[in-house]
Amino acid sequence: MAAHPPKTKILISANKRLQNLKEAFEKKYGEAPLFYAQAPGRVNLIGEHIDYCGYAVLPMAIEQSILAAVTVNDSKKIYLANTEPKYKDFTVSSEDIEIDKDNPQWYYYFLCGVKGIQVSHHLGKVPLSGMKCVVDGTIPASSGLSSSSALVCCAALLTMEVNHKSLNKVALAEISAKCERYIGTEGGGMDQSISFLAEEGTAKLIEFHPLRASDVRLPEGAVFVISNCCVEMNKAATSHFNIRVVECRIATKMLAKARGLEWGRLLKLSQVQTELEASLEEMLRLVAEVLHPEPYSREEVCKVLGITTEQLCTDLLSPNTQHVAQFKLYQRARHVYGEAARVLRFKSVCDEAPSAPNGVQRLGDLMKQSHASCRDLYECSCPELDQLVEICLQSGAVGSRLTGAGWGGCAVSMVPTEKVESFLKSVRELYYTADPRRAELEKHSLFVTKPGGGAAIFLED
Repeated sequence: MAAHPPKTKILISANKRLQNLKEAFEKKYGEAPLFYAQAPGRVNLIGEHIDYCGYAVLPMAIEQSILAAVTVNDSKKIYLANTEPKYKDFTVSSEDIEIDKDNPQWYYYFLCGVKGIQVSHHLGKVPLSGMKCVVDGTIPASSGLSSSSALVCCAALLTMEVNHKSLNKVALAEISAKCERYIGTEGGGMDQSISFLAEEGTAKLIEFHPLRASDVRLPEGAVFVISNCCVEMNKAATSHFNIRVVECRIATKMLAKARGLEWGRLLKLSQVQTELEASLEEMLRLVAEVLHPEPYSREEVCKVLGITTEQLCTDLLSPNTQHVAQFKLYQRARHVYGEAARVLRFKSVCDEAPSAPNGVQRLGDLMKQSHASCRDLYECSCPELDQLVEICLQSGAVGSRLTGAGWGGCAVSMVPTEKVESFLKSVRELYYTADPRRAELEKHSLFVTKPGGGAAIFLED
C-alpha cells in the first residue's frame, strides 16, 4: 500500500460527477478549480462501537464519497459552498476558525478538517492559505455510512494540498480522527482510518495504538448489500453516542479497580485486558463477576471509585453527558468484549477462505450475533432498523446487522450471489414500497456495494 494519498491526473469531461462539480464551481466563483479532493464513506462489516475502546474493527470503503473542488486565493478567507441547496454557503477567516459544537452544521465538519491540519505540528505556525471550495456528497447524511467523517477527511486532505504540505495516510487519518472531536463526537478513529487506508478490492482490519491496516479478502459467493432504514441520527446533535463512550470509560475504571490496577490512568476497556494479560473470554467472565446488570447510579459509581460527584463530572463525563444519572456498565462492557472477539473470528474465517467449510454462513452468523448485541446490550438500534434487519434475513441474507453508530441509518447484509436480485426485490417490497416516504428515498437507500479505494487528489489532465 502506498504511504501517501494518490495524486492522479484525470480527464474531467470523462467523469460526469467531476464535470458537474467543475461547472458548479465555475458558476459559483467565476474561475476553474485548481484540483479536486475525494474521501469515501465506509460500511463497517463488523466491530461496532469498539474502536474508541481500543479494539480492532473490520470496515471497507464504499463508492459513495465526499468530493470537493478547490482553488487557492490570497484573501485569507475560506469560502464554502455545497451542491446540495439545503446546505448553506459559509465564509470564515482562515486565521480565526471557530467551530460551534452546539450547532453541528455541515461547514463546521469541514472546518474540523481544516483546523486539524492547521493546529497539527506538521504545519507549524505557517498561516493557512485562503481557498474557495464547492463540496458534493453522495453519502446519505446521518445514515451510518460515515458522511460526516468523510467530509472531515476530505477537508483535511485538501487543506494539506492547498498549503503545500505532504502527510502520509496514517498521519492524515490520525489528525482527522482527533479533529472531529472539535464538533463534540468522541469517536475512536475507524471512519477516518478506512477513508484514508482503504484499497480497492479488499476490506481492512483496522487496529489501533499504533494505527495499522491489514487486508481482509472477503469470500467469494456472497456480496454485501446496504439498506437504509430512513431514520436519521446525527451523532454530534445528540448525546446517545457520547453516553456510550462514557459508560465504557467508567466500566474500564470499575474493572481495573476491582483487579487492583492503577485505574486512574486507564481509559479504554482494551487497556484493562492488556494490563491483565487476559483473553477476551476471560474479560467476559470478569465483567460477569465484577459488574451487576442493574444500572449504576452516580452515587454508586462515586462510592466504588472513591471519587466525588464533581470529579465524576469533570474527569469522566463529557460536556453533553453531564445530565446522565444512570450507567449500564455491565451491558456495555459485555458488548465490547464480545464484539471484539467476533471481529477476530470474522477475520479468521475470511483468512481460511475459500477452504473454510460453510465460511459464508459462519460470517453471517457472526453478523447476526453482532446485531443482537448492539440491540440488546448496547441499545444502539431502533425499531425501524430491527424491522429492516429481520426483513433482510427473511429475504435471503445469511447475515444482517446495523452498521455505523446506530439509532437509525443503515443495515449491512451478506447475501449469496445467486440470491441478490430476489433479495433486492423482496426488501424493496417489504420495507420501502409500503411506505410513501421510504419509497421516495429507496433509489439511494438500497444498493450492492464492494470494497472501494481510499482518499485521493485529482488534477485536471
